[in-house]
Amino acid sequence: MSDDSKAIELQIDPDARLAAAAGGAVRCIAESAGLADNAATEFQKSIVAACLESFGHLAGEQQHLKVTITRFPDRIEVTLAHKSGTAPAVGLDRIAGLADQLGAAGGLGGVDRVQYETRDGLVVTRLTKYLGPGPKIQ
Repeated sequence: MSDDSKAIELQIDPDARLAAAAGGAVRCIAESAGLADNAATEFQKSIVAACLESFGHLAGEQQHLKVTITRFPDRIEVTLAHKSGTAPAVGLDRIAGLADQLGAAGGLGGVDRVQYETRDGLVVTRLTKYLGPGPKIQ
């Protein structure tokens, strides 16, 4: 992370109310970054939906979803990480399908970029919203 970034980390149980809380935190950061109300709302909905989708991939009773919200000067990144035996692309079709459900023409409900990886035994999904003109990878 650069010196100009600010991050919030949450560890949440698979509970829709906690997914909504993560979405609320994202919305607060999006609004403080200057995103328009509609863009902040769509970004919030996307994060809640991605959390709910990720809950389905948690294994065991002690599993939690780690949500990290990082604001950079040019973007907001939300990282969802959890331990799992499944590949990060599992559920990609459902997450990608959320864009249609949310009525977003430019991606996952206002998300400009979605990345998947495995790192140190964790499945990591990174959702990025650019704050100004920036690269949009589809």
